[in-house]
Amino acid sequence: MAVKDRDRFSTATRLKLLGEQTAARVYRSQTKRQARRSRLTGRAALLALVLCSLIVALAYPIRQYVSQRAEISELERQQAQARQRVEQLRDLKARWQDDSYAEQQIRQRLHYVMPGETGYIVIDPDAAKQSRAELGAADRPWYSNVWDGVDKSDASDQ
Repeated sequence: MAVKDRDRFSTATRLKLLGEQTAARVYRSQTKRQARRSRLTGRAALLALVLCSLIVALAYPIRQYVSQRAEISELERQQAQARQRVEQLRDLKARWQDDSYAEQQIRQRLHYVMPGETGYIVIDPDAAKQSRAELGAADRPWYSNVWDGVDKSDASDQ
């Protein structure tokens, strides 16, 4: 027993036993860490897969939502413009209901004069230098356009 006890308490035996215990602890902690890592990696992969599938599944509806919102805002803008145009046309219609405004527009656009009045057309000196052919139909009075049409039709018959 004395040899056994001495063996048991010898420095080499104690160091050997201590090394084995330490190695066992290190091995156990490494396997636990690896088990945790592998479990965590699997969870992370699953989470990444779920997130990617959600992103892919939601990408098309979100794109449609955004495009529809843009279309709605464009239609609202067009509707506001249409409302503004309707108001302008209502104002114009109300003005045309007034006889004095209608008379003013007839005199200005059609160059009409009231009975007993003398009509004058003032020509810009720079515009007078241009030949009659260079003037566009919109730049001349309506009766000149009508008379030119008669002249052209008469000339083509000959």
